[in-house]
Amino acid sequence: MTLDTLLESEAVVLGIHRATLEDLVQVARHRRPVVVDEAALARMKPSEDWLNGVMDGMLAGKDTAPIYSINTGFGSLAGRKAFDEPSDAAELSRRLVLSNAAGVGRYVDEEVVRATMFIRIVSLTQGHSGVRADIVKTLAEMLNCGVYPAIPEYGSLGASGDLIPLAHVAIVMSRSHTGEDVELDSGEAFVDGAVVSGIAAMAHAGIERLPLGAKDGLALLNGTSFSCAQAALALYDAQNLLETAQITAAMSIEALMGFGDAFIDELHQARGQRGQIEVAARLRELLAGSGFVDGDADRDPVRQPPQDAYSLRCIPQVFGPVKDTLEFAAGIIDNEINAATDNPLIFPSLPASRTLKAVSGGNFHAEYVAFAADFISIVVTEIGNITERRLFRLDDGTLNRGLPDMLVASEQIGMDCGYMLPQYLAAALVSDCKTLAHPDSVDSIPTCANQEDHVSMANNAGRHTRQIVANIESVVAIELLMAAQALELRMRMPATRDAKPATASLAALAFLRSTASADGRPIDHLKEDVVMYPRLRRAGELVHDGSVVAAVNAALGGGSHDAAGR
Repeated sequence: MTLDTLLESEAVVLGIHRATLEDLVQVARHRRPVVVDEAALARMKPSEDWLNGVMDGMLAGKDTAPIYSINTGFGSLAGRKAFDEPSDAAELSRRLVLSNAAGVGRYVDEEVVRATMFIRIVSLTQGHSGVRADIVKTLAEMLNCGVYPAIPEYGSLGASGDLIPLAHVAIVMSRSHTGEDVELDSGEAFVDGAVVSGIAAMAHAGIERLPLGAKDGLALLNGTSFSCAQAALALYDAQNLLETAQITAAMSIEALMGFGDAFIDELHQARGQRGQIEVAARLRELLAGSGFVDGDADRDPVRQPPQDAYSLRCIPQVFGPVKDTLEFAAGIIDNEINAATDNPLIFPSLPASRTLKAVSGGNFHAEYVAFAADFISIVVTEIGNITERRLFRLDDGTLNRGLPDMLVASEQIGMDCGYMLPQYLAAALVSDCKTLAHPDSVDSIPTCANQEDHVSMANNAGRHTRQIVANIESVVAIELLMAAQALELRMRMPATRDAKPATASLAALAFLRSTASADGRPIDHLKEDVVMYPRLRRAGELVHDGSVVAAVNAALGGGSHDAAGR
């Protein structure tokens, strides 16, 4: 299949409709190609024409006042006219890219780079940046041909945009306007897993590196695309994580012979919080048909008092606000993906009485993204907090209603640790998240001679929320393993041998047991100690990719949730 055919059949088309989080994930994580629609290119033309008019006037010798980023310095140098010679505008853009490519730390994951480039295309095609079509076409070619700039994780303050990370993209795609192209000044990118120069990566892909013109440098660097990319990917995974956590929580409720009263609809309607109502409804769906849950809306509970510990009883009251907060963050991220966030922005439609169509503002300030990332971090940490408490309860023979200590029916008590250490691991991961969840958005360190005196730290927030989500995916994976083990133990006990778990739990259990661990061996019932990390690793993958949710929803006949829980 040729690239053109592939683009026609599989591409995400940008420019006709608002880009979605699903579009971003398809491009970033699943390497779907992109096509920039002609309508988007047409939308860019008026601001480009206005900028070209300014440059034509300069070439004609017209006295031109300072226009930020076009013929001035940057930051605290904004009011200073940098040059009189029009050809220096291109050199200004080039030097900006070189000076801003100043990141350190490990290189971020490919999906973060691809998401960043995707958002940058969407932002520039809003039509307010003054860049020419070749800029966005080159970014699209890089995505489609697998050019993966090496972006270090540290450098952005989340205000003045993600200057340093975005410079590590711009330096790969651009070159000097003089014709001289120095390989050491071309940045770095990955080719077949190895880091090579930007020149080598672009040549390998058959893409021409572009000379930058007036404003091109700042238009490529100034914006929230990198911070937004991290928050967007974390949000997508957090939404799926919440859906998976409800399934594993239901399995634990059954394994611990919990009470159904806590999930009766009337109880949650009395509070009136939407997320809580929806989570309770989902738990009723997941627990339907369970032979282990005591009581429901139609049946009195047998045991008294019909109350579980909060880690079981209060799942709707904890996961409900998590759900609502993630939906709030989703609204912010959706808008930010489609936002014009560089500076200045060009509005040719401004009245004729205003000749300066370039408007200096602060759309590069990523406080929205920082708040969204911080909120995601906080609520995902809470998923881990309450989940870890159920793991502890499952392991403790004095709390788990008759299950063996550490969930292993060992022939020689004390010979096997069973699931003791996975709970240790969960405790370590949750503790890490409690530190990482400190809000980055409340921090600010002034820069640039105090011109940039308040910044959002959205990049740090995005980095931290991705780590938090990854940590709690592992915690929920541990619950998947432990709840499955506990259910099988419960089904083998004389008092409950005739009872069956709910359809949802049986589906999750069957799916887990039919899946090989990371070392190829089965994830089977634990009768004695085995090496744990291959099982933990594979269970983590099942949580991350949404396959647990897909398996359960298939068993329930689809329902209102898709494989990612949205």
